[in-house]
Amino acid sequence: MLRGLLSALGIYSIYRRWLRSQINQKNNPKHIGIILDGNRRWATSRQLNPWEGHKEGATKVKSFLKWCVDLGIKTVTLYVFSTENFQRPKKEVDELMKIAEENLKEVLNSTVIHQNKVRIKAIGRLSMLPESLRQLIYKVEDATKTYDKFYLNLALAYGGRAEIIDAVKKIAHSVAEKKMDSSMIDEALFEKYLYTSYLPHPDPDLIIRTSGESRLSGFLLWQSAYSELFFVDVYWPDFREIDLERVLRAYQSRHRRFGK
Repeated sequence: MLRGLLSALGIYSIYRRWLRSQINQKNNPKHIGIILDGNRRWATSRQLNPWEGHKEGATKVKSFLKWCVDLGIKTVTLYVFSTENFQRPKKEVDELMKIAEENLKEVLNSTVIHQNKVRIKAIGRLSMLPESLRQLIYKVEDATKTYDKFYLNLALAYGGRAEIIDAVKKIAHSVAEKKMDSSMIDEALFEKYLYTSYLPHPDPDLIIRTSGESRLSGFLLWQSAYSELFFVDVYWPDFREIDLERVLRAYQSRHRRFGK
């Protein structure tokens, strides 16, 4: 109610313009990771089915991407669905897969994606996803594979431990086939086997988690070693542009030393 009153009075738009003026776009993060948490609780608080919250959350993703493009943030990684999420009720998982398909179909003809040259890639154990969704992912990836102005990663059937294990298996296979020697293995080589290796800036500078929870839940475990972490006490469907701008302003006030 207070938010609606402030908006009606025009205070919200005045505050948002002032807040935007506090942000130096040159100092914005190159890569933002975001854990889209709170969709189910948003739905429950409104006595809706859980997937209604996910639908609302998917709508918010579209707005969020426009904000990031406008702010010049080059890479965004969305934690959409984890390997552990398959343990949820089958009806909810099925509905989530349908929502993912519906939104990826929209992406194929999205002016925001194509005009801004956004390359899209799904990262995770995609073999766990339904065949129809996988085929759609491949179509979207193929349609945007030549773009390099912005990057959007969709972490689907993703787990940070799973990613590391998959990388280890690939390296072990190469060693076993004598394509490399174990003495060659270092951090730089290991990173080439991670899902994010194709990115110009694979490690997120900033990770945001909504809903008030204060944990990473396996998100980009290797890549997040020196990420700045922000936990926002609002469900993902209610996340606003000023919430992002507040985080960016706070991010720019931090001194990143990377252990030095």
